[in-house]
Amino acid sequence: MDKVLEVIDLKTYFFTRSGVVKAVDGVSFHVGQGETLGLVGESGSGKSISCLSILRLVPQPAGKIVGGQILLNGEELLKKHPAEMRKVRGAEISMILQDPMTSLNPVFTIGDQVAEPIQIHQKMDRKRAWEKAKEMLGLVKIPMPEIRVREYPHQMSGGMRQRIVGAMALSCRPKLLIADEPTTALDVTIQAQFLELLKSIQRQFQLALIVVTHDFGIVAKVCDRVAVMYAGQIVETGPIREIFSRPRHPYTAALLNSLPKLDKRVPRLPSIPGQPPDLGNLPPGCAFAPRCSKVMPVCKKEAPSERQLTADHSLRCWLAG
Repeated sequence: MDKVLEVIDLKTYFFTRSGVVKAVDGVSFHVGQGETLGLVGESGSGKSISCLSILRLVPQPAGKIVGGQILLNGEELLKKHPAEMRKVRGAEISMILQDPMTSLNPVFTIGDQVAEPIQIHQKMDRKRAWEKAKEMLGLVKIPMPEIRVREYPHQMSGGMRQRIVGAMALSCRPKLLIADEPTTALDVTIQAQFLELLKSIQRQFQLALIVVTHDFGIVAKVCDRVAVMYAGQIVETGPIREIFSRPRHPYTAALLNSLPKLDKRVPRLPSIPGQPPDLGNLPPGCAFAPRCSKVMPVCKKEAPSERQLTADHSLRCWLAG
């Protein structure tokens, strides 16, 4: 499978008055054409910052990419001039953000907002861009697109707004689509519809897709491989079936164990004790050690390096030894 995106040893730090926050610290992963990679972890684990780093949209001036490589079809993105990156965003890489209301401008019509990236990247005039916008709204199953293009975001339901944001992201047929918590603002039934739509569009255009989530249910439904993040690092990567049937990292196992099971009634759902660490003041050794049920003396002294268990399953844990 051709690698559309390859991230190698990415490091994104935030330089604050109280110290350096290592939000992303040596992250490596790849995603191929037509493949879906899930980035999973608790809030603050570095998932969204990893994706913003790919687009080079890390909040300035505190945030800075200090190391690593980001290759899109073999082309290094970190060496591109800001003007060159503006041509990449929207045309080759697109992103669906968590809350569609913050992605849509309330004073512009839906048609203007969907047509804007088409006009910028495909150099169409306004009339042709609006026709393409109607076509994109039809693609994401918006009813009566010829009417909806003239309406405003506040006239849409949450599910329709999320689909419109998807139409904007897909309007220029990108090679890579990043969906950052795309179902957070949706109810359960609309979540299922949107995920099915996302997979259908991916199959149609053979997109490389990254789904950022904390929900293993979503991962099981749409992803081929999963990368589990904790404290700015990927602690386990592998195929969906292998991760679900035999998780090797205690953090991955704890996340899966905390999912409710329909066939098993328990008085209380299992949970992971403690809180995620302060990324500006990480403990020595393994960052997960203070919360780990299988902690060993070496875990508190030295951070484990990444080990390759099989060709497509890697682990950052002393248990791998």
